[in-house]
This record gives sequence, structure tokens and C-alpha cells, in this order.
Amino acid sequence: MKARDLMTEDPEFVTPDEPITRAAQIMRDIDVGLVPVVDSPESRKLQGVITDRDIAIRHVAEGHTQECRVRDEMTSGRIGTVRPDADEEEVIRLMEREQVRRLPVVDEENRLVGIIAQADIATRLGRSKPEEVEELVEKISEPGQPNR
Repeated sequence: MKARDLMTEDPEFVTPDEPITRAAQIMRDIDVGLVPVVDSPESRKLQGVITDRDIAIRHVAEGHTQECRVRDEMTSGRIGTVRPDADEEEVIRLMEREQVRRLPVVDEENRLVGIIAQADIATRLGRSKPEEVEELVEKISEPGQPNR
């Protein structure tokens, strides 16, 4: 199975200049924990992601105000992505290696075309490949070390 078969097409997104509250509203409204960040609605070039964890740790825990923009709290830089034609094995390996529950899917010009969540893997591959799904969940769920 290819990434295009696993992904949710046309996911909701935000731009770096939008208020952090907009990202949180999308998370609430569609029940997701990650919103891709693109440079503009027209080009949809991936700039990073903002997660519920980013909002909790970087925004709320640091006492930032509601005037903060997505750019102030998002994760950018080296973001793991896959192309639509990536094999399921490549998707699973990347999620395990990066210990992420969600992966943006981008085209050859880095335009956002979809997103793959751990739940997508479980529901689409769980019956046919239960061992791989179990291993994915286990590796993604390994606890990190506290930053104290």
C-alpha cells in the first residue's frame, strides 16, 4: 500500500501568521493533535507543523499571550515527510525512527497533499499486518527522558 492510500487528503492547515488560537480551534473542531503549517493557502508549501504538545509546552506552560502567532510556537526545520508514492514500509519506518504519530505527505515541490496518522495505519493495515502495527505503536510510544 502507498502513502496516498493511507493518507487523509487535503488536511486542514494554518499559516505562520495566523493566531495560535486558530490552530487550537482546528484541533478542537476536527479532533486532531497536529495541524500542518504552510506558507500560504495558494502554494501550500510545508513550513512546519504545530501540535497540541507545542501549544501546551511552548505556549501555555511559558505563559505566552493570545497574541502569539503560529510561527512563535510551531515546530519547523527538519520535519519528517513522505511522498504520496512512498511504500507503507517507508511510512512506518519513518514514524518509528522519528517517534511521531503523524506524518505530512508532500509532493515533489514540498506542497502539502495529505497527512498520515498512526490511526490511519492501524485502521488500514491492522487486520492484514497486526505485528507491524503493534511494533509501530510500541516504538512511537517509548517514553522520552524528562527535561529537568
